[in-house]
Amino acid sequence: MKKQILFIFLTIFSFTLFSQNNCVQVKKIWDNGKHNAFTSLIKFKDAYYCSFREGDSHIFDSSGKAEGKVRILKSTDGENWKSVALFGKDNYDLRDPKLSVTPDNRLMVTIGGSIYEEKKLTGRIPQVSFSKDGENFSKPAPVKIRNNAGNGMDWIWRVTWHNDVGYTAMYSMTANRDACLSLLSTEDGINYDLVTKLDIPDFPNEATVRFDSVGDMIMMVRRETGDQMGYLGKSRFPYTAWTWKKMDIRLGGPDFIHVNDSLVVMGTRSHYTSFAKTVLLTGNGTEKFQEAYVLPSGGDTSYPGFVIERDQLWVSYYSSHLTPLASIYLAKIPLTMFVR
Repeated sequence: MKKQILFIFLTIFSFTLFSQNNCVQVKKIWDNGKHNAFTSLIKFKDAYYCSFREGDSHIFDSSGKAEGKVRILKSTDGENWKSVALFGKDNYDLRDPKLSVTPDNRLMVTIGGSIYEEKKLTGRIPQVSFSKDGENFSKPAPVKIRNNAGNGMDWIWRVTWHNDVGYTAMYSMTANRDACLSLLSTEDGINYDLVTKLDIPDFPNEATVRFDSVGDMIMMVRRETGDQMGYLGKSRFPYTAWTWKKMDIRLGGPDFIHVNDSLVVMGTRSHYTSFAKTVLLTGNGTEKFQEAYVLPSGGDTSYPGFVIERDQLWVSYYSSHLTPLASIYLAKIPLTMFVR
């Protein structure tokens, strides 16, 4: 036990020293004694927004009730943050709030809506909220999944807009304790249509959709069973034919961003040590990535969000390495650190 404590102390110390030596700034931006997790980060109307789930624990409160709420922070300078929204929904555990900006310039929050009865998951209905000013948000309302694409156990994980159309990978739990993945599109953030079913084995779930400079869609998918290695897919419009390649790393809360045509930065939970970390990796658009930076983190951690701000990459994430329950952090990292 003493050796483990010493290892954790030395690890945290070395991360702090490494950060200082490389001009990396890491700041805790939210800690209210709750379990704060699953971040998203965006710039909207000259301000910065960070969203996350807030609750007594990972799922249930002390009475056994699922009670996850969505918290949204705002900052005009990236240093000082204030809460502008906290909303929940009766009988729902709201999770994984992901931010995007709609074509008509509204801030949109897509949310996983899990319904529990006596600690048993009975349904999943994705929710959405909008704000015109970044201060006042609509009440979470259920999205409409058309074309029989869903089955009532659905999770819209993140929406990315391209040419005035929003795209998202939705995973649906099946009766045999597996999951299937579908690509959906939306024009208003409320109504979603099936683009295609995605043929990925072994419980595909969390998936991030992005676009490169020529409009090709890139998708990074977490897999929960089998060898658990992530999948990276690529498709051209209309995004119905896909080429998939297996990655050589497991994923947990993955996100990625194109810095330029030849540099992609992705973030995920690491699985190569017993004390989990949130790591950043770099690649050139293929399924191959190499570790670039380990964020000060540990325990329950990951689910980063990215914003490029001038010559820095800003990364939101959550971690429980310094607090009993997870807190929210923001790292500011020079982009030069990722150029090799």
